[in-house]
Amino acid sequence: MRDVMHWKNAALLALAVLAVGCSSNSKKELPPAELTKFDAEVELRTEWSRSVGDGQGDTFNMLVPAIDGDVIYAADVEGLVMAMDRTSGKVIWRKKLEIPVSGAIGVGYGQVLLGTLKGEVIALDSSDGEEQWRSRVTSEVLAAPASNGDIVVVQTQDDRLIAFDASTGSQRWIVENTPAVLTLRGTGAPLVTNRLVVAGLSSGKVIAVDAQRGLPVWEQRIAIPQGRSELERVVDIDGGLLLSGGTVYAVSYQGRVAAMDLESGRVLWQREASSSVGVAQGFGNVYVSMANGTVEGIDERSASALWSNDSMARRQLSGPAVFSSYVAVGDFEGYLHLLSQVDGRFVGRTRIDSDGLRAQPLVVGDWLYVYGNSGKLVALTIK
Repeated sequence: MRDVMHWKNAALLALAVLAVGCSSNSKKELPPAELTKFDAEVELRTEWSRSVGDGQGDTFNMLVPAIDGDVIYAADVEGLVMAMDRTSGKVIWRKKLEIPVSGAIGVGYGQVLLGTLKGEVIALDSSDGEEQWRSRVTSEVLAAPASNGDIVVVQTQDDRLIAFDASTGSQRWIVENTPAVLTLRGTGAPLVTNRLVVAGLSSGKVIAVDAQRGLPVWEQRIAIPQGRSELERVVDIDGGLLLSGGTVYAVSYQGRVAAMDLESGRVLWQREASSSVGVAQGFGNVYVSMANGTVEGIDERSASALWSNDSMARRQLSGPAVFSSYVAVGDFEGYLHLLSQVDGRFVGRTRIDSDGLRAQPLVVGDWLYVYGNSGKLVALTIK
C-alpha cells in the first residue's frame, strides 16, 4: 500500500505541472510564449509590500490570502501566519505554527482557518492569532477550509468532505466520495452557506450536501472523462467554486466551465474549457484562465466567447480576478497582466515576484492584492 501511495503522490505532482503547463503532447516541447510589447493604458501603483516567510515553497502549493473587513491574512508553507492592515500593510500579529501548511486561508466569524500536509485543520482567533482548536482528518488538506459560523468544512485530497463544529472542532459529519484513479495535486475550497455545502470533485462532479447533516441535496457532472489513458481522463475541479448571487460557477480540467443554480444544481449554461485555477465573474461575463495559457471572456447570456487572448500560451497562468474594468492574471515569471474586459487586449503589466505568481489575485474595491510564490504580498491601486 505504501508503494502505491508513493506512486500516486508522485503522479499527482507531475500532473499538477502538466495541468498548468501544456495540454497535449504536441505542445509539450514548445517553450512559454514570449511577452508581446504594447502601449500601456493603465499604470499600477504599489501601496505597500510585505514579505510572508517562504511563501508557496518548492512544492505545488496554492496558498491564497484572505480578507475580512480591513484585515488581510496570509500564510507561508512553513506555518507562518500573518494578519496585516490591508490599506497600510502594518502587521497586526504573527503566529508560527511550525507545521507545513498546505490549505490556506479561510477567514470569517472571528476565525482564521488552515489545513496542513499532515492532515490537520487549525482554527486561530482572528484578533490575535491564538489557537482555538486543532482536529485531524483523513488526508492532506490542500485548499482553505470554509465556514458559515456554525460549521467549518474541509475537502481533503481523497475527496472527503468533513464538517467540524466551529466552536469546538469536534466532527459533525463526513461525506465519502470516490476519487479518480489519477488526480491533479490539489482540491478546490468548498462553498459553505447557511443551508448548503457545495464542492467540486476529482471525478468532474459538483455536489451539494445539507450543511446540518451532510446529506446529499444535488449532484451535477460538468466533465465526462474521455480518452484511453488515465492521464487523458483527468477531469479535476481544482480551481475552487465561485458563488455570485444564486449562481455557482465551476470549471474542470479537460472538461467544461459551467454556471449552476445554487439551490437545484440545474445547469444554466456550459461551455468547453480546461482549467485548474478557477474563474472570475463580473459585468455579465465570466473569465477563465485556460490550462494552455489562453484567457477567455464568456458572455453569460449566450455562453459564447466574447474574446480570447492566446498571447500567454504555456505561461502557467493564475486564476483571473476582475479589477475595475480589467481582468488581472499572473504568470510563472511573476508578471501581473491587466486585460480589458471589453476585448481582452493588454492594457497594463508589471512584474511582482521573479519566483512567479500562482495564487489568484484578490480584489476589494479599488485595491488589488497579489501574493507571489516567494512570499511577497503586494497591495496595488491604479494610478
